[in-house]
Amino acid sequence: MWVSEVFCSVQGEGLHMGVPSAFLRTSGCNLRCWFCDTPYTSWNPEGDEVSLDAVVEQLTGYGVEHVVITGGEPVLVPEVVPLTRELKRRGHYITIETAGTVHRDLKADLISLSPKLANSVPVGTNWEQRHEQRRHRPEVIQRWLDSFSCQFKFVVDVPEDLAEIDAYVAAFPEIDPRQVFLMPQGTEIEILRGKLPWLEDLAAARGWQVAPRLHIELFGNTRGT
Repeated sequence: MWVSEVFCSVQGEGLHMGVPSAFLRTSGCNLRCWFCDTPYTSWNPEGDEVSLDAVVEQLTGYGVEHVVITGGEPVLVPEVVPLTRELKRRGHYITIETAGTVHRDLKADLISLSPKLANSVPVGTNWEQRHEQRRHRPEVIQRWLDSFSCQFKFVVDVPEDLAEIDAYVAAFPEIDPRQVFLMPQGTEIEILRGKLPWLEDLAAARGWQVAPRLHIELFGNTRGT
């Protein structure tokens, strides 16, 4: 499988924020968000071909229960299916981080869905049309909801983005409001902190939560963290 990086850190977002976790970041994505914080897995994908056995040994070698499989878009990778089955056999808690445009019959304890809003479209690039056509797949989101425990993380750039998020959540009545997170767009600590006050108010008014991106607070926007 095409691997960008494997590392151990703390989960920086969502329900398990702060939990020590082993991370597998695959390379390759079917979208091109203009604000992508891992362009080395999307706009300029890079990585190494690593055997499934080697990936399993790396992840389990950290001695932590939680494993996070992220990308890029990890669900594009066929090997993610046998990988998750082996990790579950070894007793790991698995989170899959995905944009929700692809579905596979894999093993996971939590599907962390980050649907891409209109604010993600790379306007003026040769990816604009493809991104717009692919970013919203409600039938795929429904399949994840029908089969797994799911959390939703929405990247918010400006307060006006909330109208689209309200409509999105309303379209899936089974979404648990306690598992909806608003996440500030940005990779610099001061920018993130500047958005948190109004983001927290908007989330609280809806019974949602905020994902402040703890890993950036702790380590900055650096690879392997």
